[in-house]
Amino acid sequence: MEKKNAQDYLDGQLLLIDKPLKWTSFQVVNKLRWHIRQAYDLKKIKVGHAGTLDPLATGLLIICTGKMTKQINTFQEQIKTYTGTLELGSTTPSYDLETEIDHRFTTDHITNNIIYETINEFRGEIDQFPPVFSALKKEGKRLYEFARAGENVEIKSRKVTIHNFEVLNIKNKAVDFCVTCSKGTYIRSLAHDFGKALKSGAHLTALRRTKIGSYSVENAASIEDFILTLN
Repeated sequence: MEKKNAQDYLDGQLLLIDKPLKWTSFQVVNKLRWHIRQAYDLKKIKVGHAGTLDPLATGLLIICTGKMTKQINTFQEQIKTYTGTLELGSTTPSYDLETEIDHRFTTDHITNNIIYETINEFRGEIDQFPPVFSALKKEGKRLYEFARAGENVEIKSRKVTIHNFEVLNIKNKAVDFCVTCSKGTYIRSLAHDFGKALKSGAHLTALRRTKIGSYSVENAASIEDFILTLN
């Protein structure tokens, strides 16, 4: 990664970062902002990300600095690609591993052919309910705040587009997949709904964002490697 100066970051830089597991997107932004300020003795600099990744997801996070933050919405609108794994036969309240399994279901009736046939139902424009354990706001509060307090809250469905949904591998109850989708798609909800369509249950056990538009995680730097370029 080419070394920059303070003015470069103030004028605006687009940084491709490979977000590690268990970090929030906000923590990544804070970490990078702090190191940029320290490296160049800056009192203030704008830094933001173009699309949240859940803490249990890894992969491509686009970070914008300085004047480039004005273009964040443009990057957020772009098509995204993910790879991941879902586990059949059980669900969790968060639709992933953030919470414990709450229900178990039979998978005896599920064959590989049924999995491949069912996945066709999830291509194109679909209606999707965001997970209650999400950062979406309702009445000024994050949905996960209602969920953690045990409060029921009405969530409206939204239309999202699944451009491609492929099964990469099936091993026992684990299904590896690749999804290309529109802005606003929750892969956790996709996994949950896929389980219901199979007359069973499912939850997400791994997720990695590999592309945003033409930007690939293959060209992204780790947080540590980016920090080294500032020294």
